Amino acid sequence: MIADNKKAVVVEDLQRRFDRFVAVNHISFDVPEGEIFGFLGPNGAGKSTTIRMLCGILAPTGGSGTVGGFDIRREAEKIKENIGYMSQKFSLYEDLTVEE
Repeated sequence: MIADNKKAVVVEDLQRRFDRFVAVNHISFDVPEGEIFGFLGPNGAGKSTTIRMLCGILAPTGGSGTVGGFDIRREAEKIKENIGYMSQKFSLYEDLTVEE
């Protein structure tokens, strides 16, 4: 662990609901800067929903979080400027190569 305890990611009581369906239910964790972090769970556990919230793509319905010191609610655009995200299924351009 890093001596100064700086956190790259902080998640506190994060929640996401879609109507009555609870996709992410009060999760909390942090990732120190420089650490390798695995986010594991079965299908439907809320991993992708959580990552989308941390990337600023999807707003949480409760809780809070920061990525690189930026608040996921108030500073989503700053987060997007500093990270990359590739979804499992990208449907905008189905037939592009990596080079394109």
